[in-house]
Amino acid sequence: MNEITVDGEPLPFVEGQTVAAALVAAGRVAWRTTRTGRRPRGVFCGIGVCFDCLVTIDGVGGQRACLVPSRPGTTVTTVTTVTTGEGGDE
Repeated sequence: MNEITVDGEPLPFVEGQTVAAALVAAGRVAWRTTRTGRRPRGVFCGIGVCFDCLVTIDGVGGQRACLVPSRPGTTVTTVTTVTTGEGGDE
């Protein structure tokens, strides 16, 4: 069985799934909150346009989970609040 590690826990995935698809398939529909209002975010557009599905993958932050293919051994860290600088709450 293929697995990625999400927040220290193993998460199975099917060949060809993105990280976001693996998270949703496991029942995780939100994995971060906005800086302002702490609103939950997960996959919104699913094509890499909106930045709602940001995670850290193998130590690189700000990765769009909907664009990154799941690969065995990948380590994913979700965040509770994302800050990107001034203004907005993306």
